[in-house]
Amino acid sequence: MTRAFLLGTALACLPLAAAAEQHQSMDDSGMNYSAGLSYGPRPFFLISKMEDGPLKDELTQCMGQTPERTTFSIGHRGAPLMFPEHTVESNHAAAGQGAGVLECDVAFTADQELVCRHAQNDLHTTTDIVVTDLAEKCSTPFEPASEGSDATAECRTSDLTLDEFKTLSPKMDASNPQATTAEEYLGGVADWRTTLYDNDATLMTHAESIALFDAMGADFTPELKTPVVDMPYEGFSQEDYAQKMIDEYKDAGIDPSRVWPQSFLLDDVLYWIENEPEFGAQAVFLVEWTDGFDEQDSETWQEDFAALKEQGVNYLAPSLNMMMTVGENDEIAASEYAMAAKDAGLELIAWTLERSGPLAEGGGWYFQSVNDIVDSDGDYYEALDVLAQDVGVRGVFSDWPATVTYYANCKGL
Repeated sequence: MTRAFLLGTALACLPLAAAAEQHQSMDDSGMNYSAGLSYGPRPFFLISKMEDGPLKDELTQCMGQTPERTTFSIGHRGAPLMFPEHTVESNHAAAGQGAGVLECDVAFTADQELVCRHAQNDLHTTTDIVVTDLAEKCSTPFEPASEGSDATAECRTSDLTLDEFKTLSPKMDASNPQATTAEEYLGGVADWRTTLYDNDATLMTHAESIALFDAMGADFTPELKTPVVDMPYEGFSQEDYAQKMIDEYKDAGIDPSRVWPQSFLLDDVLYWIENEPEFGAQAVFLVEWTDGFDEQDSETWQEDFAALKEQGVNYLAPSLNMMMTVGENDEIAASEYAMAAKDAGLELIAWTLERSGPLAEGGGWYFQSVNDIVDSDGDYYEALDVLAQDVGVRGVFSDWPATVTYYANCKGL
């Protein structure tokens, strides 16, 4: 096991050139993301943690393969396992790991410009805003922890103009609930993440993400984030918001076949289907585990798969936990929910692998349907194999896309 891990790590550190005929994608920094793809050591580390068996043998035998970009591998906010999410640098890392699709979660500023943020109200945990002069503009300015209460803050993209937003410095998504000063509030990063790559990371507008992803040869999956402000906002309606996101792809000359627009709001998806049918054909309806949900009991499911198909919805993206269950032999298996959605003709996309950190003590929220049998980082590949082979998902989001890229290349996906 150790020898295999060391071999894989050594191979990952060699210069990895893509095939000569492969498209050579280069962004404004001069970085070539087709010629320089690399898995790095993580896939081999995860393989070394797997239980012996056919899947481990197969993945081990692929250790000498040359990395290739694949749309099966989707960068979730870039590569935020180690880089601040939704930054230029995070997406450089994801593209360099072979992610064929990259994500910009789309929120809007006070002047109704579109920017990449996971939520409209996450600036207090993803940037340094609470220690800047803009802190006073936050919807809820920083309040220190006191006896019996945690530190609080809420800072929204809609609290700032685009110019103000661009002055912020992004950081790893975290906060310190015990903070008594704004500076302390910037901490709280989980010990399995890192602040090593926070230095001089770069925020992006949605339009800038389009240019960057296109330059790197990747496709697009923007998510229209559900607003926390009442809509319409200053005359900006939900329909205006949904349309503006699509317009920025049209303005950039991006072929709709390269775009998978996403939303947790079915009305957004139906708006695109009706008003932008070329983009709507690949619109993705996002759903997640909610209280009372049972992946094996259809009486607890909120989605009517047949009705979604009749409305023109072709893609459904459930959270990881909804598509896995404990099988007969105490192994990860495809859930009844996943198979029913597949049987209804929906294309499925999974989110989010490697969001839970180390799996030695279970996988937390993302693995809650199988937590009782998850006890090793190698289970990331066991879960991925079930999603790919049994459920038949068309792509998997990951916080470290190299893990999925390696699997997809090995399996020819």
